[in-house]
Amino acid sequence: MTEDWQQGGFGIYIHWPFCEAKCPYCDFNSHVSRNIDQGAWKIAYLSELNRYAAETKGRTVTSVFFGGGTPSLMDPETVAAVIAEIRKLWPTANDLEITLEANPGSVEAGRFVAYRDGGVSRISMGIQALNDADLKRLGRIHTVTEALTAFDIARNTFERVSFDLIYARQNQSLKDWQAELKTALSLSIDHLSLYQLTIEAGTAFGDRYAIGKLRGLPDEDLGADMFDATQDICGAAGMPAYEVSNHASDSAQSRHNLIYWRYGDYLGIGPGAHGRLTTNGKRSATICYSNPKRWLDAVASKNAEQSREQLSRDDEATEFMLMGLRLREGIDVNRYTALAKKPLNPNTIEHLASIGMIAMQKDRLLVTNQGFKVLNSVISELLTT
Repeated sequence: MTEDWQQGGFGIYIHWPFCEAKCPYCDFNSHVSRNIDQGAWKIAYLSELNRYAAETKGRTVTSVFFGGGTPSLMDPETVAAVIAEIRKLWPTANDLEITLEANPGSVEAGRFVAYRDGGVSRISMGIQALNDADLKRLGRIHTVTEALTAFDIARNTFERVSFDLIYARQNQSLKDWQAELKTALSLSIDHLSLYQLTIEAGTAFGDRYAIGKLRGLPDEDLGADMFDATQDICGAAGMPAYEVSNHASDSAQSRHNLIYWRYGDYLGIGPGAHGRLTTNGKRSATICYSNPKRWLDAVASKNAEQSREQLSRDDEATEFMLMGLRLREGIDVNRYTALAKKPLNPNTIEHLASIGMIAMQKDRLLVTNQGFKVLNSVISELLTT
């Protein structure tokens, strides 16, 4: 019998928790450390892969993603060993996508060939801005020149390369963002992740914002104008949004992220990594210990998960909608009904469609451009009525 997760696929996420510096906007589980025992980390990752393999025998892995942190600080030997172990433990898709996140410093760029030879097929680069003043303000330790050099090396080394940009930055005008985006699109890129700057509690930016010292942020109207410009410019360049913040040409979508958004199963391995794992017909949320040393010690005692909580059907239905409505393709309402054991309210659907927030195409519910601007509110209304 087909289980729900099979409609989204099965992937593996590997979290590398270390960075050279902590960016002021970042709320990811990342740490700065000058002394890293790469051998110990390799052993730990391989141990965790074997532990999870015992629960997921026979599944086909369609995607592997090295995230962080800054995975391009990992020894290529460690990356290659992890990839080889995955191929040994599971069947893998013929078009297996293996992504590694990289910061565009020259040291990491020089390692790209070794990563490729170890099995990495796709690089996701954290460029974030295409002017040096904003890079410095964002706490990035590379320059635009270094970023473009690293990107050029990556593009000539790997099958696929993506990079990230942040917009709605301090003192950024609409015209500034339009020009920067057009420059990015001129680089023969096939995938862009374009994120509106958000101020998260617990970050350096969050602390500054709380005391009124983070000035020049765009107001809500300017942010909306930047979102609209992003859709128009990328669409005209043949790279429409396939997800709220991700744009790609045909067949260049991130297969790994599609597993999340299509609500498949994925293993979360590494400090603070989250996973979704279906066993015996029940889906659970897994969370690993976040502190790097605590995680390493926990792996040694065969208990790296801080928690594993079985999800209720309502939880699954909610997560399916939260993830799936981020996609242009939307969700299959029949799949939602199967998870929730009840259909969506037809009156709510009719109302949201009448005001231009959603659209129905046969059995699929899609969010419109206008709806994406207030996505959380759209989802909240669908779930509460």
